[in-house]
Amino acid sequence: MATFAILFTVIGGIMLNSQAAVNGTLGRNIGVIEASFISFFTGTGFLAILVLFFGQGDLLAIFDAPKWQLSAVFCGTLYVLFSVFAVPKIGVAATSILVISGQLFMGLIIDHFGMFNGAVIPIDSNRRLAIFFMALALFFVYKGNKRGIQE
Repeated sequence: MATFAILFTVIGGIMLNSQAAVNGTLGRNIGVIEASFISFFTGTGFLAILVLFFGQGDLLAIFDAPKWQLSAVFCGTLYVLFSVFAVPKIGVAATSILVISGQLFMGLIIDHFGMFNGAVIPIDSNRRLAIFFMALALFFVYKGNKRGIQE
């Protein structure tokens, strides 16, 4: 089962970057906010079909969920909006490494403090090294962008 989780996560990353590239292009044609809206609107329709045929949860339980948990909607919306804005300006690779850097940073903070009822995993030397290599990757991707623009 862990193999499927890893495979699905990699496929999810591929889809995320594909979405960013397509949405960035769409954003240039119809507008950043409009492209973000279309992305969520069509995604909502697709998910509605999945819920209808495969859903096993209870959508009405949303009224019993703690209200802070609904903030995830805004996080996802802002991610799409920001990526639609960024991709045409800095490219998919730079946008992706910046997103991954933000994810790593926030993941380390969430783990370190055990936020959202998670396990407490302190920031140790291995995690500090991960931050260093992420910053190094960001440097090289950005440097590659500048070289590509000058050519």
